[in-house]
Formats: sequence, structure tokens, C-alpha cells
Amino acid sequence: MLYRLFALRASGVLLAGLLALSGASAPARGMAAPVSVLDDSGARVTLNAPARRVVSLAPSVTELIFAAGGGDRLVGTVSFSDYPRAARNVPVIGTHAALDLERIAATRPDLIVLWWHGNQDRQIERLKTLRIPLFYSGPRRLADIGSTLVRLGTLLGTEPRAHESARAFDTRITALRQRYAGQQPVSVFFQVWDNPLMTLNGSHIVSDVISVCGGRNLFGSLGEQVPTVSTEAVIAADPDAIVTARPEPKRADPPAQSTGDGHDRRDEPSLRGWLRWQSMHAVARGSLFALDADLISRPGPRLADAAAVLCQDLDLVRQRGQAWTANAPARR
Repeated sequence: MLYRLFALRASGVLLAGLLALSGASAPARGMAAPVSVLDDSGARVTLNAPARRVVSLAPSVTELIFAAGGGDRLVGTVSFSDYPRAARNVPVIGTHAALDLERIAATRPDLIVLWWHGNQDRQIERLKTLRIPLFYSGPRRLADIGSTLVRLGTLLGTEPRAHESARAFDTRITALRQRYAGQQPVSVFFQVWDNPLMTLNGSHIVSDVISVCGGRNLFGSLGEQVPTVSTEAVIAADPDAIVTARPEPKRADPPAQSTGDGHDRRDEPSLRGWLRWQSMHAVARGSLFALDADLISRPGPRLADAAAVLCQDLDLVRQRGQAWTANAPARR
């Protein structure tokens, strides 16, 4: 279910790395110094030395750790942690919703990285009994991805790689934002699930992806992050585009970047129901799209790939809108 995919998904402040203790002597040469950052819950996470054994509790977290240069530190992760390819070799210690505490403890981790608001509170309370440092990851804006990478790099002692990955991600997003900043806005209905009909509000990171492409989330102002809406409300809003996410077939070695071949998914089962409403701009102009769920639903570095594909899709919407307007006299 797409809703469950999105259940697998706060900006933090990067600290200077070392603890500044008044009067403390410098560590002896060769000794690792303590590291400290704030996580996305606002809690301070302090380690006596960079982590060497790490457990990830979400596929998105696994991708972030690899991108930050700490893939070789992973001793445990959860189901569906399949990217990059090396992640498939990491022992699985449960699912994001059903963790095996005994197996986690057996890995002897010195850091556990959770998905804030994704892992269940009951499980987190049990994790706390292990007395292992916890880092909560919960990016809410694209700018938070780079921040998360840098903070993880501090905790892992992989700062150069983490900074490099953060710069690469930010550069791609900035380029897209600048390219589409002056384009005609495109109103977007993002469909998380079709029965009941669910969408996302403006506080979700996917809404930020839509904005980067010059899109406007039609239901961005709703209070609930994943609200249920009526078909009538969507019809009345008359979006220029309807976008959803769908699982793509797993490849033996998925590409580092999306091939961008996912346009025009009117055959997507969850979108077929809209075809009866030909009065809607999105339907009449064929602007129904499905994105790779792994790219768009995981708040990690590959959101840049999702953004690139979505921006292409919304550009198609603009082109179709112009052609539709130009051909209006012929349809009369």
C-alpha cells in the first residue's frame, strides 16, 4: 500500500563536532575525541568516539548512512533496505514496525539511527532500555537532507564524504529550483492512496519537492500531514496534474539515478478511477503521473532523482497546457 510506503518516511542544527569543555585537556594524539550533534527531535547525541557499529531502523536511514560514508559501519538494518546494492548484505534485524531487540543487542551497536515519527513509539521505548545512543532522523524539507548527512558524518567520523554528498545533493536541488523558479505554476494533487483518498499537506517533504519544480500542492494548507480528502474536493480544485507513487520492479542493480522513463502512467491502477472525470484539466490533458515509490517516499539523497523526474513531468504539463490553449478554437 502506498500509505504504508509513506509510513516508511525538522531541521537539525549542525554542531561544531567536538565538545568544547572549559579547562579540558586536548585528547592525546591518536585518541578519538568525543563527537556531538543535535538530532531531528532536538536532542543532543554525544558519543565518546565516532561510531563503528551502527544499526539503521529505516530504508531511508540506510541510504543516508551510506551516502554519509558509513555503509561499512552498518551491522544491522530493516527489511526493504535495498539501496545501494551493498545495503542488501547488511543483516536484517526486523522491519521498521517490528524490531527484534535481541538481534539488535547482539550486534553490539554503539549508535542506533531511527526514523523520527516512522518507528513506533512503543518500540522506541523498548530500544531505550538498551542504553545505546539514539539519533532521530526526520527530514521535513529538502534542505534537511544535507544537514542530516553532515551530522551523520560527524557521528561516524566520515565528515569529508558526508560534506561531499551534502554538497552534491544541495547543488542538484538548487539547480532545479533555479531552473523552474520562473516557470508557470502547476497545481498538483499528490495521491498517497486511492481508497480512502489520501494526500499530503505542506509540511511533508514531498510538498517541498513539488515546490522545487514550480508546482503548487493543492492541499498544502490542510492541518493534518496525511489527510483524507473527498473526490469532490479534488474535482472542485481541478488540478493541472495528478501524481502518485508506485512500487517499481526491483532490479538486480538499480541505477544510481532515475532513468526518467516513468511519465504518463494513466495505466496505473490507482489512477484509473480519475479517467471518468474528463472535465478535469489533469485528466483531459493526460497529466496523470506515477513516480518510483522508493525515490519519492524515502527522505534521503535520492529525493534529488525524484525531483528531477517530477520536474520533467510538470514541464510536460506546461507544454500540454500551452498546446491545449492554442488548439482551443479548433475544439469549439
